[in-house]
Amino acid sequence: MENIPEKFRKDDGTLNTDALIKSYTELEKKIGTMISVPDENADESAVCRFRRAIGVPDSPDEYPQNEMFDDENVRQEFHKIGLTKNQVEKIYDIAQKFLSPVVNEILSVKQESNAMSELKKFFGDDEKMYDAFVAIKSFGERFLPADAFNELCSTPQGIQGVYKMMQSMEPSVQTDSSDTKILSDEELRRMMRDPKYWRDHDAEYVRKIENGFKKLYS
Repeated sequence: MENIPEKFRKDDGTLNTDALIKSYTELEKKIGTMISVPDENADESAVCRFRRAIGVPDSPDEYPQNEMFDDENVRQEFHKIGLTKNQVEKIYDIAQKFLSPVVNEILSVKQESNAMSELKKFFGDDEKMYDAFVAIKSFGERFLPADAFNELCSTPQGIQGVYKMMQSMEPSVQTDSSDTKILSDEELRRMMRDPKYWRDHDAEYVRKIENGFKKLYS
């Protein structure tokens, strides 16, 4: 009797069988509601009961969705390995924090690549495009406010607009002999290699090259 807990004793110290039976009945009920972790030999119903008990949804469609990282196949994989809704939400939070900058950088690179492809198509080829860029830069620095020029050149459409503006202002090149002459692409590129253009930035010489590109690609 000394080993019997106090709650199972009567006032006179004898065994309280009613209290013992009641406690045992409550323990049986509690054990009956407990879910055991299924092992590899557990049947499907046992696995389903366990998954439902820990919060795994009945269908992948019940998982929270995420605009950037959500995908039907991903949700199916989440459901296959038995993730809860809360766990999936945490995964999205982590992805948003660490992967969003990487995704944004990839999208930025792709957008830049698409922009260069559009400009290359507009100007004809790589050489003509880069030569036009040089002429546009000189034109913008001479005739446009810096903020406006930078804003215009932030998109392919803006660059094309500046180029067309440049063309409309002076459609021909005045040669040293003051005769009106259309210079070829090769001649213009050769002129750009002259130190008067790239080193001295001679205003009149730069103007001739700019006007040459305007006339050539108008």
